[in-house]
Amino acid sequence: MNLTVTPSGMTTASASGLEAILGSPGGDPRVALVHDWCPSFRGGERVLAELSRLNHGCEVFTLFDFLPDEVKNEHFSGIPFHTSIADHLPFVERFYRSLFFACPFLIEQFDVTEFDAVISSSAAFARGVLTRPDQPHMCYVHSPMRYAWDEQFSYLQQGRMGYGPKGLLFRYFLHRMRTWDTRTAHGPDLMVANSTFVRSRIRRIYGRDAEVIFPPVEVEEVETRTEKDDYFVTASFLAPYKRTDLVITAFNAMPEKRLVVVGDGQQSKHLRALAGPNITFTGYLPREAYVKTVGSAQALVFAGCEDFGIALAEAQAWGTPLIAFGRGGATDIVQPPGKSARPTGILFGRQTADVIKDAVAWFGDNRAMFTSAACRQNALRFRPERFRREIDDAFARTVELNRQACSRGA
Repeated sequence: MNLTVTPSGMTTASASGLEAILGSPGGDPRVALVHDWCPSFRGGERVLAELSRLNHGCEVFTLFDFLPDEVKNEHFSGIPFHTSIADHLPFVERFYRSLFFACPFLIEQFDVTEFDAVISSSAAFARGVLTRPDQPHMCYVHSPMRYAWDEQFSYLQQGRMGYGPKGLLFRYFLHRMRTWDTRTAHGPDLMVANSTFVRSRIRRIYGRDAEVIFPPVEVEEVETRTEKDDYFVTASFLAPYKRTDLVITAFNAMPEKRLVVVGDGQQSKHLRALAGPNITFTGYLPREAYVKTVGSAQALVFAGCEDFGIALAEAQAWGTPLIAFGRGGATDIVQPPGKSARPTGILFGRQTADVIKDAVAWFGDNRAMFTSAACRQNALRFRPERFRREIDDAFARTVELNRQACSRGA
């Protein structure tokens, strides 16, 4: 049985569906969707779009919004977007990430207290939005703030920040960020993690348990590609933590094998300079070209520690096996040999170019083991319909938890 929450916070039994859960006699429910920032339409924004489809009366609050109009029209038609004052700074699209130290303050300036409920979509700041005690708040956690916690040292190393003045200043900012992040960790009534890996990070960092609801993956948009070309592919935003540099270094040592690098980002220039002649860069690809490029590859190679990895699950949907680092969301997606009668990829144990080279070689020697049909079947676990149903159920529990907390004066 699901629940209905009215603007006063009272709950009653109702039919299923998120809209029914939140419905009030006065009309459509008002739901605030709070998202860190929208620099482009990637994994987090796909989750945001799916959440918006579940909430006809929603409005989006995000620190920075750089989404093109065509993306807005396709995925967020008729949905108001509210941004921070910093979104209006000149050339902010170039340096918004450098404003991370101001983002906790900026997220707290959004007034969502007049909405019936709040759903935050957070990898950093969105969870810290200020809410009423009787306002149900569910947080979908893409990750605890990576660069402020266990991945701080990797980020500092890749940014070449030691203990000079700049490095010390960043370390101090990250220390302050951890304090704020911990303080806001118990604001939501319910936390939802996008993978078992993120669930374990939530438990370790915040001391809270979280439900796992995998992100929605579009598995129906194309047919599975059984005919493969002779290249491998790696596809991601070209940021340091994705470790595309390791994949390129590994393929530099295998000049007989072709690698296609799909994506763009702050490391693009550096990675192009690093690559040998057997490596091709496509930059950003429109959706149709992206699907064709990834779907036609022998395998997708990924060396980062991804929170979940929608791109990895999409590759499976298109019949492409995975060669991925065996930590993070990849462990939820890949069905490796030995653990499955129908393996869909392999997981390697260390983030080094030599290990990746060995993994690619092993995959080549055992290529017949991995079928497009098995990859496709594996990806069906992540359909949007499953996401909608599980989010619907999770929000019913959020409403009930909020009601219980209010009734005991918590």
